[in-house]
Amino acid sequence: MFSPISKLGLGSGQFGLDQQAGARGRPRDAEAREILAIAARSGLGVLEVGRHPNSAEITLGQVLPKPQPFKLTVTTVRPDRGADLVEAEIRGQLARLGVSSVDAILAPSATDLFSAHGPELWDRLRKLRDEGLCRQIGVSVYASDDPVGLARRFKPDLVQAPASLLDQRMLIDGTLAELAGMGVEIHLRSIFLNGLLFLPPDRAPHHLKAAAGRISRARRLIAEGRSDPLQAALGFALSRPEASCVLVGVASAAEMSAVVAAAMSPPPELDWDEMALDDPDALDPRAWAAA
Repeated sequence: MFSPISKLGLGSGQFGLDQQAGARGRPRDAEAREILAIAARSGLGVLEVGRHPNSAEITLGQVLPKPQPFKLTVTTVRPDRGADLVEAEIRGQLARLGVSSVDAILAPSATDLFSAHGPELWDRLRKLRDEGLCRQIGVSVYASDDPVGLARRFKPDLVQAPASLLDQRMLIDGTLAELAGMGVEIHLRSIFLNGLLFLPPDRAPHHLKAAAGRISRARRLIAEGRSDPLQAALGFALSRPEASCVLVGVASAAEMSAVVAAAMSPPPELDWDEMALDDPDALDPRAWAAA
């Protein structure tokens, strides 16, 4: 029987491994070890390794469960200093993590692929795939990047894209369905839209005030459906047939346990269409600071 947990993936960006301590003064490596242990026990499939300082990557490699149970995804540095540096950084990262290969290597952005250095970067990623350093190569995109056009030109194996019950643009316009139809594996990110869904409307940053009414309405609909924002956000993303993986970020073992419990709950019966925002400022986290 299909379990929604098998579509759930974890990003390491919020682990805080470059910090001394987390909640209640607990060492960050101990917290990360427990987060990963819960994820592994629960059957999460993907671990996206964010950009960390070298020492934090070594720590992450030390706290990964053994044998390593996840499909690892890493992202290259920007290609403006040449493909040799990109390859050296990737090989160094894998060495620090204590692995000989990963499932996927991503170019950092569509902008980087379309830059003067993009073709050289993509050729190098294809070479690394051919050598067995990874199984897939791909790119992280935004809705404004023309993901379908990018896929036609570069033919990525994987695309990482933002989508959530608040940001349904690439679902409504058919972008993600078209990519999936082209055989591109889709990993959804930003499913909590940088925490915007959890933020009380009276605490929204000033430039998001225009969207506060719609966010408040979404929260009310969720409550009326006897659900909560975490369960609703996960239920929406995990139910999307276009997506092979839904990435979440957590900062503690308690948050990891809460995500797993919410993902395992039956998805709430809500009118997702009523929750979509059309405010471009609210939908682009690059334009505002996360609360």
